[in-house]
Amino acid sequence: MKVTKTELEGVWIIEPQYFEDDRGYYVESYSKRTLAQHGITADFVQDGHSYSRLQGTIRGIHFQRAPHAQAKLVRCTRGRVMDVAVDLRKGSPTYKQWIAVELSCENRRQLFIPRGFGHGFETLTPDCELQYKVDAFYCPQEDRSVAWNDGEIGIHWHTADPILSAKDARAPKLCDSDVNFVME
Repeated sequence: MKVTKTELEGVWIIEPQYFEDDRGYYVESYSKRTLAQHGITADFVQDGHSYSRLQGTIRGIHFQRAPHAQAKLVRCTRGRVMDVAVDLRKGSPTYKQWIAVELSCENRRQLFIPRGFGHGFETLTPDCELQYKVDAFYCPQEDRSVAWNDGEIGIHWHTADPILSAKDARAPKLCDSDVNFVME
């Protein structure tokens, strides 16, 4: 497994090794031991699976407020997405900065997003599926989002007219959000 640091502290690109032959392949898609060697010690408790039918769908920027914040390990198992992590920790040297990584079934990358970050993605093809692990259970009372097009964050999406859920369409800007992450 290749584990690569990004410019945002705690966000990692993970590339599992595939063993392929004419029958197909085998992959160890997750190894707690390997990730721990890189300081990733999240104890995953729940898996999620997201399907987006149409290209140009944006989901996010989502997070759960502390103390129910979630670290996520995200991978795309069908289609192609631009996956985004945004630093929402007040006092962080990279506060409001974001990183985008293309995840696809072809490149087989994964993105680890620690607690204190928002997460979103844009579908670059139709029929996209994302699977992700989280280290805290879903808590509807602390489920939040920030506007996908918040100018303070300035994410460079591929579409200016995305397909959004009602929740994402009405998400507040970061300055109006009740996000409660602080740099430790």
